[in-house]
Amino acid sequence: MFTGIIEEIGRIDAVAPAGDGVRLRVHAPQGVVDAHHGDSISVSGVCLTVIEHDEAGFTADVIRQTLAMSTLGTLAVGDPVNIERATAVGDRLGGHIVQGHIDGTGRVLEVRPGDRWQVVRISLPDALAPLVVDKGSIAVDGISLTVSAVSAANLTEPWFEVSLIPETLEATTLGHRAPGDSVNIETDILARHVQRMLGFSHPTPTEGGTP
Repeated sequence: MFTGIIEEIGRIDAVAPAGDGVRLRVHAPQGVVDAHHGDSISVSGVCLTVIEHDEAGFTADVIRQTLAMSTLGTLAVGDPVNIERATAVGDRLGGHIVQGHIDGTGRVLEVRPGDRWQVVRISLPDALAPLVVDKGSIAVDGISLTVSAVSAANLTEPWFEVSLIPETLEATTLGHRAPGDSVNIETDILARHVQRMLGFSHPTPTEGGTP
């Protein structure tokens, strides 16, 4: 589990085919300070498992499903990525509960700069639109953010906006995003559970059971 508070901007050092997936080498000195084999590290919002590491970074395998659901399939050598180590029990929860399980990707539609901040509008897949609410939590490329605006429920091309403070612009990759860029999206875990429960009809009594 993660909190969406990015610890450093890492870099992709190598991308190699591995079966129907890929093996990534990630330069992330801060991310491996106390790393062990099998640890979880978030790479731009995607929870990956450390299979090898040294003082400079780590190696992780990415399966085909993850490549299809996230932006990791488009990464190339030299690309920057957001890095966060898994949350330790007893740590402060500075952001919100982030699992590192990407729901899908969105596309940056607009970047509106302010004096020292930016508002970024991002498209939403139709299936994710009901899970995003104004003032709710959302993770974009692994960054815990608060939704500052959201499209109307009947809009055919849904979107949401986030307002980025200077710290977020400097400490994460979102400060370099431009219209047309794709980003990873993870909606709030509570919203996903509520949607799942509402999807079930009233249970049917089992044969021989009490109606």
